[in-house]
Amino acid sequence: MPAANDLLRSARERTPSRRAPGERMSRVELADAVCAWLWETTEVRYELDGHYIAKLERGAVRWPGAAYRSGLRYILNVATDNELGFVPPPGTPSTEPELEPPSTLGLDEEVGRAGDESIALLTFAEESNVGELTVEQLHADIERISQLYLHTPTKPLFERSRAVRDRAFVLLAGRQSPKQSRDLYAAAGWAITLLAWMSVDLGRPEVAESHARTAWACAEAADHNELRGWIRATQHTAAFWQDEFVRAADHAQDGLRYAAGTSRLFLSSALAVDLARSGQLSEARAALAAAQEVPELPSVPELGGPLLCTPERAEGLWANAQLALGDAHETLVHADRSVARFESRPHVLRNPGSERMVRLQQVIAHLTLGELDGAITAIEPVLETALEYRVRPLIHRMGEVAALTAPFTRVARGRQLRERIRDFIYRPDLPGRRAAYRPPSLTAKES
Repeated sequence: MPAANDLLRSARERTPSRRAPGERMSRVELADAVCAWLWETTEVRYELDGHYIAKLERGAVRWPGAAYRSGLRYILNVATDNELGFVPPPGTPSTEPELEPPSTLGLDEEVGRAGDESIALLTFAEESNVGELTVEQLHADIERISQLYLHTPTKPLFERSRAVRDRAFVLLAGRQSPKQSRDLYAAAGWAITLLAWMSVDLGRPEVAESHARTAWACAEAADHNELRGWIRATQHTAAFWQDEFVRAADHAQDGLRYAAGTSRLFLSSALAVDLARSGQLSEARAALAAAQEVPELPSVPELGGPLLCTPERAEGLWANAQLALGDAHETLVHADRSVARFESRPHVLRNPGSERMVRLQQVIAHLTLGELDGAITAIEPVLETALEYRVRPLIHRMGEVAALTAPFTRVARGRQLRERIRDFIYRPDLPGRRAAYRPPSLTAKES
């Protein structure tokens, strides 16, 4: 007979009832509250009831679905699954809930449909070798989309990338020289690679992999090595955010066979992160040392945006590798240097998405070292991120930060930090979420 889940039952019983003042929350009320929150958050109706809550408390189910875990954590005011006695089956990575992130609202169906369309074009990409018109405008459009990606909401760029992809395939249906055909395939491949990268940011890495397969067919038809390198970088990223670190490392390693520009710097640095995350520590240290020897300046023309690895972006990856290796001090060395380089960049060339992720590495390192004040200072710019730029990887990493704040909730500043992170993840549209925060006086007594 399974052991009872006393942690979940205790968390429910210490939660006041919203229906009967002075009473503890019942199983039925808890189920109703979770369903109401999930509807408000995702606009999906769930059928959780008191009987299922009783089954969870008996320990009959130790790892409920991601949505239920997310709702229970929110209603019962805890940050991690472990606090509710939820334990994943052996071999299953414990990750933050895969709820609809704010940046995907109204777009999830389009993301999925675009992935299906790329799959449908795969056979055409592998077999077609015809086309007539010039591709100069297509490549100019791709470069513009890539550069705008750093400072423009995803939805309009997603639609423009899909339009470039579709135009390239329409042109390939005509007749043209072999060189023009290769140029068209390259244009289509870059556009689909951008769609794949955006799909990861929108919380659909499995759709990104569908795009990447068709992009690879285009790169093969175009015989374009730098495109191959960035496709492998995108596949690494899709696998990484699914916690499949060995597969991510395989993509990064294979991409190095083709990379000539800054994709080599990105892939070398990402490989060190993947190896460290997969537990291959000595190999990760060797990969990190090799990455730091890669030239920082591009040796081939670069599109820019997410398809450009600047020195500060690489330094952020090195910080991430040190974090995975368990060295918080070295993490701060690289992360501080990376942020300083980001801040020195002109606005038009600055990559705010990568910068936010590096700042969260600073936060994690400070919390690991017990430095709450440093963590609060580092996270402040990230908490001000506009709703449309809160992409899934950022939300995922914020969840990791939330889990590390638990030891600091004994003091008021720690509790405030934890609450602000919860609002960022679960209630991004909360009115006055910024104005409500008041840092406590340094002379105030903390309790």
